[in-house]
Amino acid sequence: MDRKSFKVSPWLIWGSSLVLGLLASVPKIAERHFNLGEALVNSILTFLFAVFIWYFNIYMLPKTYQKNDSQGISVLRLLWSLLFGIGMMLALSFLQQFLLPYLEFGASMLMFEVRGVLINLIFFMFLHLLYQSHYNQQVGVAFERSKSINLGGQYELLKQQINPHFLFNSLNTLKYMAETHDEHTVEFILKLSDFYRFTLESRKLDLIKLEEELKIVNAYVFLLKTRFEAGIDLTITVGDQYLNSLLPPFTIQLLIENCVKHNVVSLDKPLLIKIYTDGDFITVENGIQLKTNPETSTAIGLENINQRYLHLLNKKIEITDVNGTFAVKLPLIYEHFNH
Repeated sequence: MDRKSFKVSPWLIWGSSLVLGLLASVPKIAERHFNLGEALVNSILTFLFAVFIWYFNIYMLPKTYQKNDSQGISVLRLLWSLLFGIGMMLALSFLQQFLLPYLEFGASMLMFEVRGVLINLIFFMFLHLLYQSHYNQQVGVAFERSKSINLGGQYELLKQQINPHFLFNSLNTLKYMAETHDEHTVEFILKLSDFYRFTLESRKLDLIKLEEELKIVNAYVFLLKTRFEAGIDLTITVGDQYLNSLLPPFTIQLLIENCVKHNVVSLDKPLLIKIYTDGDFITVENGIQLKTNPETSTAIGLENINQRYLHLLNKKIEITDVNGTFAVKLPLIYEHFNH
């Protein structure tokens, strides 16, 4: 959240400064021997001091909102503000002494300093309340936006998971296997059941273990292999040390679905898909062999995955398309490091 979104109305700054300047002249007006020059100088100097203090305190606000902004007043900023105010009032006291040399310097300076500290504290506290209120408002807006993105992502993910075309093709394949008494019919039914059971169990979760995600992938690819046979070739190279890392559910499955959606899958031209770990990333890579009449790409699937990573980890996925290879790198999430 950028501090630039926080603004204080110039009307408030100049109006409050003018009011304070007028109030500063009240004691002079109430004196038996009223001196217009003294009252005017007093008002102008107080007005100038108030304006300078307003803008100095606004300038001292952090450039971006920090987490500790919600934990109370910054003592360091308060000290800087008081030091600046004391120095400014001292300078204005000398200016008053120059304009009204007959006044006693020590008494007028003390009066100015006490007044300056009080004005400074009032402005600092008021600005802090405004800033804090705006910060809380921004946090609320960001939370609602991220919640909306997450809910939209879950809805889009659910639509992708329960893809009617995939279900239709799977049931057609099952029908053919049953009619031909294929020996893998029962296994196909079990894998199809597993896949949709995984869908129902995981759709409400923000994160699942990589080990669970790979089970979903294996069930899904088994269903694809039943349809495409050797037309699809999946290689998974993931060390055991990564299996307990986390990622959003059905992320890899959705990437494989995109591979099949946009590329030729045939016995003459098998689609090669690789899943492997690389540092703190897991990569899904496939050779590019686009269909002659490809389906229109909306990029919703990739954007959905990217938004979920931004929401959960504040990191983006990495996409590369070079040398006939398309790859998506997903940051792995570790419970104790990424919370």
